[in-house]
Amino acid sequence: MMRESSLLCAVKRSYKKTMNSQHPYPRYPNLIKNRAVSAINEVWVADITYIRIATSFVYLAVILDSFSRKVVGYAMSNRLDTELALAALKMALGERQPLPGCIHHSDQGVQNASHEYIKELKHRGFLISMARTGIPL
Repeated sequence: MMRESSLLCAVKRSYKKTMNSQHPYPRYPNLIKNRAVSAINEVWVADITYIRIATSFVYLAVILDSFSRKVVGYAMSNRLDTELALAALKMALGERQPLPGCIHHSDQGVQNASHEYIKELKHRGFLISMARTGIPL
């Protein structure tokens, strides 16, 4: 009856911002747009999300192999920082040893654009790809 009378209250879902693209770090072109992936370790995609727990949020950084859709690295933390993204990357590198030229694709968030993160990617021979602001691929 309450629904029919439009008396139900709307439940406001909480939103937690996980990306800060307002930073001084370089942005890289999108190398995977309209690209067909044909092998493992050709394209890795990285993202960070949050998980609500009883008292707060925790952040989950994940790296997927785009071809197999397998999670190759992940890390969880109560802090949204570069160390979280680096921990997921290091796990992925321990799980797989991609050849130089593997594309690492992410958003333009400060965690994935930081000097430390980019330095590690370049050291390992990754090509760096970033989506435009507000567009994941």
